[in-house]
Amino acid sequence: MSIKRRGDILRAVQASGSCSIVELAARLGVSTETVRRNIQPLIEEGALLRFHGGIMVPDLAEEPPFQRRMQVNKEAKWAIAALVRERIEDGDSLFLDNGTTSAYVAEALAARSRLTVVTHSAHIAFRLASRNGNRVFMAGGELGGEDAAAFGASALAFIGQFQLRYALLSVGAITRAGELADFHLFEAEFSRAAMAQAQETWVIADRSKFGREASVKVCPLKAVNAIISDGPPPESFQAQCREAGVRTIYPQE
Repeated sequence: MSIKRRGDILRAVQASGSCSIVELAARLGVSTETVRRNIQPLIEEGALLRFHGGIMVPDLAEEPPFQRRMQVNKEAKWAIAALVRERIEDGDSLFLDNGTTSAYVAEALAARSRLTVVTHSAHIAFRLASRNGNRVFMAGGELGGEDAAAFGASALAFIGQFQLRYALLSVGAITRAGELADFHLFEAEFSRAAMAQAQETWVIADRSKFGREASVKVCPLKAVNAIISDGPPPESFQAQCREAGVRTIYPQE
């Protein structure tokens, strides 16, 4: 790998804190196979860290992977969390998935009371249980080692017992075709199960997710009610939302 290619890769990842392999290939104008080959030496020497779905800068290498991902685009995630807090009322009921954006939302919802929350994430349950009269229901099943989230048939069956007002989902990617996608099958399965039991589905995703590709389809854009982000989505995506009847919510200057 040339010095220039090394520098291009590091600058691209440092600019946003993390990148998917597909996103990095698009930025560099090369194939995903080339990216995988080029990043391997950088990972081995510790210049980059791999996480599920992509690579990131190792600013906090001593921390667990979930905590490292909490630091990526954290200002954007806080902005999204504030928008959700404004719209969730005391006594509301909601599903929250295991994403780091969901963890920021859970922190923001500490200002609310008497919530009913169903989640498969130990991180989410910890942040909201035993606060302000909340009721938190934690799905059981095998826990993933990186993010302490339950998955599998038992977790999906558990979710099916509830009918809640909102499903708040932090998908891994919003593709150029306007589909919602994730990097792991169990995450997509949780999203679809929660959507089936909710009156409304809100996607909580910072702007780095727009135009990103991921291998597991969650649902088409028209299946959700709103996209909540830290800023205006690309105009082409906003046009797709208008056609699908999906609200776009972001901070207004």
